[in-house]
Formats: sequence, C-alpha cells, structure tokens
Amino acid sequence: MSQFRRAMSPGQWLLLLLLGTIWGGSYFFIKLAVGEVGPFSLVFWRCALGALALLLLLKLNGMRLPASRADWLSLGVLGLLNSLLPFALISWAETHIDSGLAGMLNATTPLFAVLLLHYVTHDERLTRSRLAGLAAGLAGVALLVGPAALSGFSSNLLAQLAVLFSSLLYAVAAIYVRRLEHLPALTIATGQLLVTTVLCLPLMLIVERPWQAAAPGAVTLASLAALGLLSTALATTLYYRLLAATGPANGTLVTFIIPASATLLGVLVLGEQIGARHIGGMTLIALGLLVTDPRARQALLSLVPYAWRATSP
Repeated sequence: MSQFRRAMSPGQWLLLLLLGTIWGGSYFFIKLAVGEVGPFSLVFWRCALGALALLLLLKLNGMRLPASRADWLSLGVLGLLNSLLPFALISWAETHIDSGLAGMLNATTPLFAVLLLHYVTHDERLTRSRLAGLAAGLAGVALLVGPAALSGFSSNLLAQLAVLFSSLLYAVAAIYVRRLEHLPALTIATGQLLVTTVLCLPLMLIVERPWQAAAPGAVTLASLAALGLLSTALATTLYYRLLAATGPANGTLVTFIIPASATLLGVLVLGEQIGARHIGGMTLIALGLLVTDPRARQALLSLVPYAWRATSP
C-alpha cells in the first residue's frame, strides 16, 4: 500500500477533528489580533510562543533537536512553506476579508495536494474523474471570490488570492515533509517553528517597527497566546503526527473541518455574514475533493459504522 493510501482508524479521525477545530479557530484569533499588530509581528510571536512551548515539551520527553545540517536546511524550507509565508499571507489577507471566508478558501489545500501528487508519485495519477473534481473545486473558488474577480485587482481580491496561494504552500509542505520522515513529529514541529521565528524576526523589525506601535490590548495578547500555544504548538505537532500515520493526502482532509470551525466562530462571535454564494462555493469545493480523491469518499464511508454504533441503543 502506498504511503498516500493509508486507512484511518477512529482515533485518527478524532485527531483529525480536533486538529481541524483548532486550526479553524486560528482564523478567528488572527482576526482579533491583526487589527493591533502587523502580519509579521503576529507570525513572529505566534511561532516564538509555539517554539518555546515545544522546546519545553521536547526537553521533558528527553528528546533533542536534529544535529544534521541537511535536516536544518530541510526544516528551513519547511518553515518557509508551512509557517512563515502562509501565516503572513493569511494574516495580511484577514485585514481585508472575513475570517470565515479565509477558512473556506483554505479548503482548497487538498485539491492542490492531489494535483501535485500527480507529478511526484507513480500511483497518484490524474484521471478524468479527478480532473472533473478539480474543475468543480475551481468553480467553487470562482463562486467564493465572486464579482471581485471582474472588478480588477482590488485589495479584497488580492487578499483572497493570498489565501489561495497559502493553500498551495500548505499542499507543497505536506509533500515536502517526507524529507524529514526519519525525525519524530515533535522534533519536526519544534525545528520548523524555531527556524520560522529566526527568519521572521528581521522582517518584523524592518517592515513593521513594532516599537513605534501602541501596546496591544488584552484581547490581542490573549489571541497571540492562543495562536502560539494552541493553533501553532499543539496543532503543528498533531498535524505531523497525523501525516506520519496516514500520509499527506489523508492529512490534508483536515481542511474539510477548518471552514466549518472558522465560519461558526466568525458568524457567532465576530458577526460576520455568510450568504448563499459562500455556501455554494464551499459545497463545490467539497464536492470537487470527493470526486478528485477516492480516499475522501472511502474515508467518509468508513465513518458510517462508527456513527451507527454511536447512535444505536
């Protein structure tokens, strides 16, 4: 069985649900914080807090950071692909679009992953059905973006494109992490966040000059703490553990859950609006993934016996 075709156990499905809920919440926390701190400052503190938490956890488990220069180079690339660039892009995007919409657009990650796997594996080739699924997903994206695409490169459109590009980066990272599969998930997560923190520091100091800005309020500080400890430290560790157990194609299924969590928080707490266009676009993206990747259909069908037992008297 290919490393991309691993069946998921009930425990792994629960892990996927937890991860999706936590990551969906990150869009909510970003929206709360990015009004008072710049995107690079948000990424720096998010990754710095996450790295400190994981370093402590690494020490408590008697584990060490990698010593190989090649491993650190791979961690640097992974930090760019999976943290620095997508975190900064999404943070900037949420200064122009709702957190729920950002979460919906992020659901395109599995579609990008399926497309990329066609070129990097021998048993994940594109078929007619997969191409049809990609077309449905693209139609969903077009519906989500809406009339903004016809009105030129407005800040709203650029923000949505930034989130889509971050989704592509996440898909690339899910495949690239195979270079580090000899390392424990906790080591990968810690190393990635350390590298991202170091890379982001000069960007924050040069671009945003945080010492000139007003001190952030309590809500922003709490949001940064939640982003660092929950959405970054805990979620990144869970993500790499999930990838190691199920493979990148199944790991990206987490983006089915992220939009629901992000949208609920945005609507219930932030008062964001969701319309028929958003529901239709998200439905087409989900349909596209179901058609594109047979594992998604098989995975959802595999949940039926568990749901039946849970509801049986």
